[in-house]
Amino acid sequence: MNAPALQVSLSRRPPAKVAPIALKAGGAKVMLGQTEKGMALGEAVPIAPSAATLFGPRGACATADAAIWVADTGHHRLLGWAKTPQEDGTAADWLIGQPDFSREGRNAHRDVGPLTLNVPTGICPCGEGLAVADAWNHRVLIWHHAPTTSHMLPDLVLGQADFDGGAINRGAGTPAADTLYWPYGVHWDDTGLWVADTGNRRVLYWNTMPERNGQPADLVLGQPDFAHRDENAGAIDAASLRWPHAIAFWQGWLCVADAGNNRVLMWSRRPEQNYAPADRILGQGDAFAVDHNRGEYWPSARSFNMPYGLAEHRGRLLVADTANSRVLRFDAPGLDAAAAVAGQVGFADKGDNRWQVAQRDSLCWPYAVTVSGDVCLIADSGNNRVLLWEVSP
Repeated sequence: MNAPALQVSLSRRPPAKVAPIALKAGGAKVMLGQTEKGMALGEAVPIAPSAATLFGPRGACATADAAIWVADTGHHRLLGWAKTPQEDGTAADWLIGQPDFSREGRNAHRDVGPLTLNVPTGICPCGEGLAVADAWNHRVLIWHHAPTTSHMLPDLVLGQADFDGGAINRGAGTPAADTLYWPYGVHWDDTGLWVADTGNRRVLYWNTMPERNGQPADLVLGQPDFAHRDENAGAIDAASLRWPHAIAFWQGWLCVADAGNNRVLMWSRRPEQNYAPADRILGQGDAFAVDHNRGEYWPSARSFNMPYGLAEHRGRLLVADTANSRVLRFDAPGLDAAAAVAGQVGFADKGDNRWQVAQRDSLCWPYAVTVSGDVCLIADSGNNRVLLWEVSP
C-alpha cells in the first residue's frame, strides 16, 4: 500500500481579477532618479550621488510655486527642482544637506548642524515654507519660506533645543512634549503641524505654526500623555499606535497610517484631547487586530501590509501600501474596501515590481505618496526613484 500523500495547508490565492486603476494607465509621466533607456536595458539604478540620482527616497512634495522637493534618504540630503520636471532623469537644481551633489554620508560626516541631515524622510509644504522630518537627528526642520537656492538655512527646529542637538528625546530616558524619537512623517493642515513621532509611537500636533526652537506640542495621539512611549500604549485598541508614519485629512477625517499595526486610523474630526480613540479603522476587522493582510498571505481590497503613505486627491484617499508594493484608492470614508489599485493588476496581487524588472507602472516598496494638482508623487524607494504619475479621473 502506498503511503498517503503529505497534505500541506497553504493560503490559497484568490482567483485572478483585474481591478480598476487608481493612477493613469501607462505608468508615470516622469521618473526622477531613473530613465526609460536605463530601464529598458534592465540596468540597475545607480546609487552613486549626483544631481540626477536617488538612493531609497522616502518623501517627496511640491510647493505652491510648482517646485519639487525630494527627501533623498539614503544620500542624507534634500534635492530640489525649481519647476516640475518634464523629462525622465532630470537633474536637480538645488541641494541641502551635503556640500555638493557628489557627496553623501550622515550629517555630511560632520557634527549635527542646521544644514546637515541624517536619514530625512517625511517632507511637506508648511505654510509658505517647508517642513522636513530629519529622522535620525530626531528633529523636524522648518523653513518659513520654501528654499529657492541650495544650502538655504532652516528657520526653526522642533524636537531639539537648537540646531546642534541630535539626541533621542534630547538625551532623556523618557519623552516629553518637546522631544522626538525618529520622527518619520509631517503634515501641515493649513492651521497647524502634525508629526508622526514614530520611535515614540505617537503623533504630535502643534495647533499653530511653531514660533521658536524646541517648542512643545499641544496634543498627543497614541499615548495617554507626553511622558509615555509604550508600544500600542501597552494594549492594542482604537487609541494606540505602533509605528505611525503618515498623516492626512480626507473629507474632514484625520487619517494616520499606523504601519506597524497594518492599518489606517480615522478620526471624524480633529481630536481635541490626548489619546483620543479613532472612530474608524481601515485595513483591519476591528481595533484589536494587527496582522498584515489580515492574517493572509495574499492581500485584498480591505487589507494592508505596512502602509506608510497617505494623501487626499479630490475627495479620495490614496494609501501607499508599502510592503504590498501598491497604492490603493478609497473613495469614501464609510467604505472599508479600496475602489482602485496602482502598481499591481488586481487587489489579490503583490510582489516588488510584480516579481519582474521595474516598469513605469510598477512599484517596489513605495514609502510615500503626495499629490500636486492631478499628479501623484510617489517615493518608490525600492526602485531608487520618484514617480510623477497622473491620477485617474
